[in-house]
Amino acid sequence: MNTVEPQAIYRKDYQPSAYLIRTTELSFDLSEDETLVSSKVHYYQNPNLASQERRLFLNGVNLELISISIDGVQPNYQLVDEGLEISDLADEFTLEITTRIHPEKNTSLNGLYQSSGNFCTQCEAHGFRQITYYLDRPDVLSVFTTHIKADHKRYPILLSNGNLISSKPGEVTWHDPSLKPCYLFALVAGDFAVLEDTYTTISGKEVALKIYVESHNIDKTQFAMDSLKRSFAWDEQRFGLEYDLDIYMIVAVDDFNMGAMENKGLNIFNSTYVLANPDTATDKDFINVEAVIGHEYFHNWTGNRVTCQDWFQLSLKEGLTVFRDQEFTSDLHSRSIKRIEDVNGLRTFQFAEDAGPMKHPVRPESYIEMNNFYTYTVYEKGAEVIRMIHTLLGETGFQSGMKLYFERHDGQAVTIDDFVAAMSDANDFDFKPFMAWYSQPGTPEVEVNTE
Repeated sequence: MNTVEPQAIYRKDYQPSAYLIRTTELSFDLSEDETLVSSKVHYYQNPNLASQERRLFLNGVNLELISISIDGVQPNYQLVDEGLEISDLADEFTLEITTRIHPEKNTSLNGLYQSSGNFCTQCEAHGFRQITYYLDRPDVLSVFTTHIKADHKRYPILLSNGNLISSKPGEVTWHDPSLKPCYLFALVAGDFAVLEDTYTTISGKEVALKIYVESHNIDKTQFAMDSLKRSFAWDEQRFGLEYDLDIYMIVAVDDFNMGAMENKGLNIFNSTYVLANPDTATDKDFINVEAVIGHEYFHNWTGNRVTCQDWFQLSLKEGLTVFRDQEFTSDLHSRSIKRIEDVNGLRTFQFAEDAGPMKHPVRPESYIEMNNFYTYTVYEKGAEVIRMIHTLLGETGFQSGMKLYFERHDGQAVTIDDFVAAMSDANDFDFKPFMAWYSQPGTPEVEVNTE
């Protein structure tokens, strides 16, 4: 019997990491009964901190440590509960670690797991720590290179984030030039059918589009591809945002646990949100597929290129991106019908959440289990708060704020306050009284007296 009391984590206790990461190089040797993961990570002292902390705590869960070295020498380290502590560190160093993991036994479906004959990952919010020892926090961003080796007959398709830079049967290398936190890392290995197309961006760059599905589902993917191309075009036209890699991939599997995940350049979906059979799907099915495809693509800017400082800021990416996918559907279909549907959903589900024992603000002040905060309040109420900002500023003012937000924070991990500050500064508008919408739980009650 576990008698250890779970410890709450508080927003007020946030501290930046003493060390940051320049580059992360991962090597995976996949097999049926174990997987070896080798990491080569270049750390450096955080230049924005006055204190010169010489210790490093790396998150790690359910890992078997095989080897560890810093610049070729074994460091002073200690395995502790849910991690690894290293002391006596230099200002800058390269840490190499090899771990053994067992995706075939990973029933949590977080980290790297094996299901229905495929390898798949889910790293948001704290899944990466089940892959290797690492700074598993959203405010540490790095350039990733990923090598994957596997049996070519069993796993002919080997995918990860970024652009494919080398490939031969059973062995590939992917490189993602963009900065990203480890929760956006993805790896998929399996035997899939693929639908391919291209999209030419507003600047004239050609992007390869690929949707990977289990072979029996390939005839149900065309609408998803068309939806993806509409998402690219809408984000360019409405927000002036262009895709930044050479390839955009979606993998849809029947038993993915999170619905959909916006991993950089390699989205992973449950098949429900990608597949639409023209002979059996309803209009509502088609609109839902289009909206979810759009939502995950729109995260490329609102969530990936600008991400969250900590998980208390979850609505920074989710509330904003829900607002964007609502506008996407409204612009492409009936704005009135979409608004009625969204408000009906808000009243049915979010109002009930706000009236119950689990009510919490859009930006919580504490949590014990982060996965419990993927809620209607953070997503849908968060989107309504963004919509109020849009209403106050108008479309032109809102877009000015978005432009300033990206100019200031592209490639950074920031807060809801940073987003609101960009809106305020771009429009000379005081949002201080407005911030109660982020900190106060519950549904406001308005009393109207006509006397």
